[in-house]
Amino acid sequence: MGYYIDLEKITLDDYKQKLEHAYLPPSRMILKEKLDERFACFKNLGINNVKQLILLLKKKDNLAELSKIDCFSTDYLTILLRELNSTLPKPSKISEFSGISSDTVSKLETVGIKNTENLYCKVITKPDRQKLAQQTGLHEDIILELTKLTDLSRIKWVGVTFARMLYDLGVDTVEKASKADVEELHKRINQLNKENSIYKGAIGLNDIKIVVNAAKEIPLEIEY
Repeated sequence: MGYYIDLEKITLDDYKQKLEHAYLPPSRMILKEKLDERFACFKNLGINNVKQLILLLKKKDNLAELSKIDCFSTDYLTILLRELNSTLPKPSKISEFSGISSDTVSKLETVGIKNTENLYCKVITKPDRQKLAQQTGLHEDIILELTKLTDLSRIKWVGVTFARMLYDLGVDTVEKASKADVEELHKRINQLNKENSIYKGAIGLNDIKIVVNAAKEIPLEIEY
């Protein structure tokens, strides 16, 4: 497994079904249009899984050629690539999490850990976390906090700020996020946001649905 979802294991049919039922922002609703026709075209091109699809769309020359096919358009292909790329969120820098001291950041950097991807493989089990605590001189509670923030950061569209909000609300693991009641979490997130002025505007119910559904797709590897 690992920090990222194994995209080779997501078949084209699985991804098509996911898009069909996904909660998407208005700017990406084009992805729900002509699903059968468009994904049949990808299959005819020899694309069988999400990894192959990303590799196909990443090449600008391929985008130009694909846009000539009737069922595709440049806008559609560009937005599809953005949606696919968001499946693998960029690692978050440890230094960007609020509540994490510069001393903690420095001690982790001495063992080569600067971001959540670096940290992930070193905190899977309790013995792993104990070993890291011994190596760095950090308290195991700090290591566990960072483990949970790292876990949450694996969820699509969850950055350092939102991960901290989820953590502070006790929704501090991927498993808990995947089982959260959407409406209740929406209410609690916005209350926390209002009390602390974290974001300028309110967080939409649809955004919370996206997070909860995305959490359901993340393999539960970390042992607590």
